[in-house]
Amino acid sequence: MDDGIQGFYKDKVVFLTGATGFLGKVIIEKLLRTTELKRIYAMMRPKRGKDIQERLAIWQKDPLFEVLLKAKPDALKRIFVIAGDCLDADLGINRSDRKLLVSEVQIVIHGAATVRFNEALHVALAINTRATRLMLQLAKEMQHLEAYLHISTAFSNCVIFRIEEKFYPEHLTCDSNSVLAMSELLSEQMMDKLTPTLVGDFPNTYTYTKALAEDVVLRESGDLPLSVFRPSVIIATHEEPVSGWIDNLYGPIALLYGAGHGVIRLTTFDKDGLASLVPVDYCANAALASICQTSKEKSQRNARSQPAIYTLAPSENNLLGNTDFINHSLIVREDFPLTKMIWYPFMHSVSNPRLFPFAAFFYHTLPGYFYDLALKLTGRKPRLVKLYRSIHANIAVLEHFFHNSWHFETKSTDRLRLIMSPEDRRLYNFDMEALDWKKYFRKALFGMRLYLAKEPPTRESLEKGRRLLYRLKILHYSFMTLLCIIAGFLLWNLVRLFI
Repeated sequence: MDDGIQGFYKDKVVFLTGATGFLGKVIIEKLLRTTELKRIYAMMRPKRGKDIQERLAIWQKDPLFEVLLKAKPDALKRIFVIAGDCLDADLGINRSDRKLLVSEVQIVIHGAATVRFNEALHVALAINTRATRLMLQLAKEMQHLEAYLHISTAFSNCVIFRIEEKFYPEHLTCDSNSVLAMSELLSEQMMDKLTPTLVGDFPNTYTYTKALAEDVVLRESGDLPLSVFRPSVIIATHEEPVSGWIDNLYGPIALLYGAGHGVIRLTTFDKDGLASLVPVDYCANAALASICQTSKEKSQRNARSQPAIYTLAPSENNLLGNTDFINHSLIVREDFPLTKMIWYPFMHSVSNPRLFPFAAFFYHTLPGYFYDLALKLTGRKPRLVKLYRSIHANIAVLEHFFHNSWHFETKSTDRLRLIMSPEDRRLYNFDMEALDWKKYFRKALFGMRLYLAKEPPTRESLEKGRRLLYRLKILHYSFMTLLCIIAGFLLWNLVRLFI
C-alpha cells in the first residue's frame, strides 16, 4: 500500500550536506514538520568563530523554525551534526562518523555548494565537483541506501538557451575525470590561471563546476538510486512555514533590498527578457517528492541507464518578465516602506550594458560622493561610494543573466506532480503554473522588510516608514522638476545660439 510521501519518510535516516544553506534549512524544516523520520545527519563546518553545535543552536531562534517548534518542541533533537567540509579531500568526515553513515543512512541529499559566481576555480572545483565524486563514493558504501538526490542548478548548462532534462557533457571543454585529475597534479595558482581555457563558454566558475558535477554524476553514479534536481534562481518562501522568509542577500532579492533603501536606482537588463525565479519552499517540496519517486523507481536503475532529472522553473504558461519583476516589487513600496531609506525607491534600467557605467555615475556614484561628504561633515564614516563599487561589480558579474533568457523543459517535474496524490500535492506543493506572481512579491517584500531589514511589522514602524517615504517622494519629484527646468533652460539657450 502506498502511504504517500509522508509514509515514505517515516522512520527514515537522512544524510544532508549543505544543511546550513538557504535550501538546506528549508528542506530540514519541512522534513521535521511534515514527517516522522527517525534522524537527520546534517553535515556542517565551523564558521565565523562558531563551532557546529553553536550553529545548530541558533536555529532555535530562527523564524523559519518557529512554526515547527511550536508544534514539536523537541523536533531539532532529531538532527545529529556530522563535522565535515567539502573543501577537504576526504570531506572532513572522521572515521567513526563515516562508519555511522555507512551503516544507517537510507536517503542522501547532496546540496552543499559554493554559489559565488566569481569563486576561484580551484575552490569551486573542490566544493562543487570533487565533493560530488566523494559523496558518490560514500553513497556506494551505504548498506541501506534507498535514494540519493544531487542538487544541481537549472543554469548548469546555461551555454545553451533551451535546456531539456538531460545531461550535456558535450558542452564541457574537458570531461570531469580529466579536470579533476589535473587539479590533483597542478598547484592552485596554476589551476586558476587555466580558468579561461577550462571554463570556455560558461559565464562563471559556479555554473562551470556545477556542469562538471553533473558530468561526475553521469559517469560515476553507476546503479545508485539517484536523481538530479535542477532549481532555477531560488528566492523567498511563498507559503510555508512562513510567507516571505529569506536569510540571504543573493541575486534578485539583493537588488530589491537595495532599491527598497533607495540605494540602487539603476540596473541593466533586457526589458523583454525573462526572470527565472522559484520560491524556496516549492524547491524543498519538489526535492522531497523527487526523492520518494527515485526510491520507487530504484529497481529500474542500472549502470547503463541515466539518472532522472527534475527541473523546477517558471511554467511556460506563467512566465515572469524582467520588467514585471521590477514592477511587482515597486508597486508595494508604499505598503511596506523601510524606515532607513536614503532616497525615494525607484528603479530605472539601461538596456545596453555598455552604457551602464556612464549612467551609473550620475545615478549612483556622483550622489554617493555628496552623501559621503555629508557623512564626513557630521563626523561619520563615509560608506556609499565604496558600497557602489561593490554593487556595480556584482551587477557586472550578473550581466550575462540579466541580458539573456532561458527556457527550461520541466516534463519530468510536471509528470511527478501529476502522479502525486491530491493530499501529497497539497502538502508538497510546487505548482509553478498556479503561482500568482503579483501576490507572491507582496509576500516576498514583506518578508524582506521583516527578515532582512529586521524591521517589525508594527503599525508604528510602518507609519514611520510611510512618513519618511512621503518626505523623500516630495524631495525626489522636486529634484526631478528642478533638473527638468535646468535642462530646459540650457536647451533654450542652446537653441537661441542658432536662431
